[in-house]
Amino acid sequence: MAKRKEGVAVDTTEERREEVDFDEEKLREDLERQDIKAFRDEYLLLHPYDRAIFYEKAGPELRRTMYYFLSPKEMAEIFETSEIEEEEYEEFLQEMEATYAAEMISFMFVDNAVDVLKELDKSQSVSYLTLMDKDAAAQIKELLHYEEYTAGSIMTTEYVTVPQNSTVRSAMNILRIQAPSAETIYYVFVVDDDNVLTGVVSLRDLITSEEDVLIESIMNERVVSVLVSDDQEDVARTTQDYNLLAVPVVDFQQHILGIVTVDDVLDVLEEEASDDYSKLAGVSNMDTFDKNSFSAAKKRVPWLIILLILGMITANLIDMFTDTISQVALLAAFIPLIAGTAGNSGTQALAVAVRGIATRDIEEESKLKLLIREAGTGLITGLICGVFVIGLIFFWKHELIIGMLVGAAIFVSIFAATISGSFIPLFMHKMKIDPAVASGPFITTLNDLISILIYLGLATTFINLL
Repeated sequence: MAKRKEGVAVDTTEERREEVDFDEEKLREDLERQDIKAFRDEYLLLHPYDRAIFYEKAGPELRRTMYYFLSPKEMAEIFETSEIEEEEYEEFLQEMEATYAAEMISFMFVDNAVDVLKELDKSQSVSYLTLMDKDAAAQIKELLHYEEYTAGSIMTTEYVTVPQNSTVRSAMNILRIQAPSAETIYYVFVVDDDNVLTGVVSLRDLITSEEDVLIESIMNERVVSVLVSDDQEDVARTTQDYNLLAVPVVDFQQHILGIVTVDDVLDVLEEEASDDYSKLAGVSNMDTFDKNSFSAAKKRVPWLIILLILGMITANLIDMFTDTISQVALLAAFIPLIAGTAGNSGTQALAVAVRGIATRDIEEESKLKLLIREAGTGLITGLICGVFVIGLIFFWKHELIIGMLVGAAIFVSIFAATISGSFIPLFMHKMKIDPAVASGPFITTLNDLISILIYLGLATTFINLL
């Protein structure tokens, strides 16, 4: 989960994993000897990340001892800082007594608790909610009903608000009371009597203002906020664009419902990037590393079947031109060359278009410009590659006509592949379909079909000249 707390730099690199600066063996010995005092004295002085690393590596038996040595509140911080995979939550929670696990979850930040419970069976989630404190359970249930991948599903309800008609003195008193349970205190959100978001005050402004000054006189009324139904990727981009540490989440009446903090934004960006990369690679899900061959195969087979079907269409297309190939056998030697070049060109154009859409560099008014630019790029690269191939074939086989045929086929194929590689993701984006679905293997196979049709079609048309 790797929660990033305020003011704490957490290094999550593999190098850091190997260079943990504590006596791991001594901690293990303390646990094995059931020496609770020695263990707690050493363990609780560690950086939260080091505690999490030891916890993950300790193994089930030693972890069960840790649950007796540490309170649910102390374990909640460790569980949040750890990098346990989502599908492993159930395994770790089952090591604990049910009441201990429920209490630990209740001490976690609400958004993190929701993330954990969403990965469990519904019956297990209900059991933990029943066992935990009613107030904590109510907060968690409030977020559980929001649709997945929306602002509501990733927001936390642990934030600080102050009335707009309060003074700085009273706002600071509220901050002191709410700060221990708030996920961030750098932004204090200002609301009216109906809990409508009216402004925001930074911690800096509160500290530097006179105590008798009214909050409404120092607050910033131009608050950047997101709707509770907004897609999580849009929320992440908004936070990134405005360089915010947290963004408030509101309903359609502008009532504040929660906040999305920068640590959640980083998780969303990582998740979305992984999802896009999976689709570009022609794999359904690469969020987690598969532990067995069957699981990995199950994700890849559907795409491979689709690509096999397209490949069979390509094979059938080649079979239609058997007579042409049998008359000039040398034509068959250049099929992989033309198909491969077209596929590579289409993949390049696809990468440019998908990246432009993901980063929002491509707006509605510039999509036509992109297509025109890629068309020009296809013409130039196709012409250069076509002329180059003509020269190669002439010096290799001394066949000028065949060289010109292959060169012309490459020229047209690269142009067509570049257009398709940029147009298809733009069209899918327009139709509200994830453009990353136009994956590299899909575009490559499609361009194979188009390029072979162009090549063998030209060869059949000019067969009398060969």
